Amino acid sequence: MRFELFIAMRYLRAKRRQAVVGVITAISVIGVAAGVASLIIALAITNGMRRDLQERLVGSTSHVDLMRVKGDGIRGWRPLLARLRGVPHVTAAAPGLYGQVLISRGARSGGALIKGVIPKDEKTVGDLLQSVVEGSAAELEPVESQVPEVGHEALNLVAGQSVPPIVIGKDLAETIGAGVGDTVLVTSPQGELTPLGLVPRYQRFSVVGIFKSGFYQYDSSYAFMRLGDAQRLFHEPDLISVISFKVDDLYHADRVGRAIEQAAGAGFQTTNWMEQNRELFRALKLEQVVTFIVLALIVCVAALNILIALTMMVMEKTRDIAVLMSFGVRAEQVRRIFLFQGLLISVIGTVLGLVVGYGLSWAGGHYQFIRLDASVYSIDHLPFAPKLVDALLVTAVSLGVSLVATLYPSGSAAKVLPAEALRYE
Repeated sequence: MRFELFIAMRYLRAKRRQAVVGVITAISVIGVAAGVASLIIALAITNGMRRDLQERLVGSTSHVDLMRVKGDGIRGWRPLLARLRGVPHVTAAAPGLYGQVLISRGARSGGALIKGVIPKDEKTVGDLLQSVVEGSAAELEPVESQVPEVGHEALNLVAGQSVPPIVIGKDLAETIGAGVGDTVLVTSPQGELTPLGLVPRYQRFSVVGIFKSGFYQYDSSYAFMRLGDAQRLFHEPDLISVISFKVDDLYHADRVGRAIEQAAGAGFQTTNWMEQNRELFRALKLEQVVTFIVLALIVCVAALNILIALTMMVMEKTRDIAVLMSFGVRAEQVRRIFLFQGLLISVIGTVLGLVVGYGLSWAGGHYQFIRLDASVYSIDHLPFAPKLVDALLVTAVSLGVSLVATLYPSGSAAKVLPAEALRYE
């Protein structure tokens, strides 16, 4: 062991003539530990929020969406869909028809975004139909029949069923008081023009499944029906509004999107999951930076305690320093003694903080004991995702701030004059 480190450790363990020095040293260790633990937990929470939101967004939706720049949708879409499935890095593609509707059951109703889908294709680009917790989405599977002329009678004849099936989100089901097997009324604002004016188009559907993604935006306002049923409801035979894609690398979705646009030709544009959620992830990143800066102030306060403790220790050990220097210890060695002492305080506090921070983060992520309001935060529990890189960053900040705090007292110790310190001894 180096001489300077040996003396520094002895000074930390030695009994104090002034108890306040020992108290301040203990407070310094606790302060560093509290600051490090707070930083680890805060970074774990922001990482967890980002991870969960990204996983649920990407899992629930497609990576890339292709739409018409102008017009009401894509007609003659089957040859286009078959061609775009061959674009490099595209792993799956599915057509969809979106429309805003009102879903009601009795006196209770709620707005919803209907998506008409081909179930076997939709399951390859999104996970919502695979997150059914009540009932089953299997009844959406039958092969679509030919699209008849739309009328109030024709709307009730779909694939041999008197009432076609629909799958809705769990929060939407609770809003309208619907369960599996119940019949709901779906009203489209795209009505029919009659001598009495514009009459909204409506159709009764049977709830065959309720999905729960854990993401409030989808669970409260999404519903799925067969593509043919949606085309009949909206009076749009052979029309889709979007072609959704999954790609092999979701972080290159923008690059694949440009290739899809070129393959589709003029009049088409794509959006990807990063563009659709850019503001959300930017806000989370800003929150992470601000949280780090604010909580780093705790470490700075602890560093001030280190400065005070070392300054008082230098005053207490002035005679000892003079004796050491009279035995030939150089000023640089005296400076390193107190530098090591400050770093030991910081290292002990940092290690304790890392253990406490990662322990609490693991417990919070494993037991999910902090619940959230999904209607406000989009997720139902507070997630934790501690990362090794965060430990390295926090450790570097803690040790760096503590090192700066030791510069003044260690410099003062090196300037002690042995003759002056021992004159009256």
